[in-house]
Amino acid sequence: MRIAEDSYGSENVDLVSYLLADSSFWASLALVTFLVLLAFLGVFKSIGKALDDRANAIRGELDEAKRLREEAAEMLASYQRRQREAEAEAEAIIDQAKSEAKILKEESRKELKERLERRTAMAEQRIAQAEAQAAAEVKAAAAELAAAAAEQILSSKMKKTDLNKIVDADIKTVGDRLN
Repeated sequence: MRIAEDSYGSENVDLVSYLLADSSFWASLALVTFLVLLAFLGVFKSIGKALDDRANAIRGELDEAKRLREEAAEMLASYQRRQREAEAEAEAIIDQAKSEAKILKEESRKELKERLERRTAMAEQRIAQAEAQAAAEVKAAAAELAAAAAEQILSSKMKKTDLNKIVDADIKTVGDRLN
């Protein structure tokens, strides 16, 4: 059994000497010591606080971005509503203009038709007056010619007194017909 103890003990010595000679053991021991020192000095709390502060700052920026996004969405909705209202107003103005144009067109047609009817009536009246004047002139000329012809015929066949009576009667008849 002694052999086993010796060999076990020497293995222990060998393991300790191996660990003391190994650089990774010393690096690990230095790292652990450094981390314990940092924990003792409160560096991890400072790092945690800095990370928490940074997280809070990011959260604040995200909240601000969310608020700005909501404001932008409200502004967009407002502008879209205004655009729809402007389009509706423009359509109403166009419809009103079309309606007014249609009314003006109808009024212009009606006015033109009335003007043409008045001018036509005036022209017809002038034509009727001209026809009446021409007819009166023709009648007067015919009456004068008839009177002159009758005077010549009667003067050759009748006495002057009979002739004057007939001429006076004819002039009176022609005068009554003209009036």
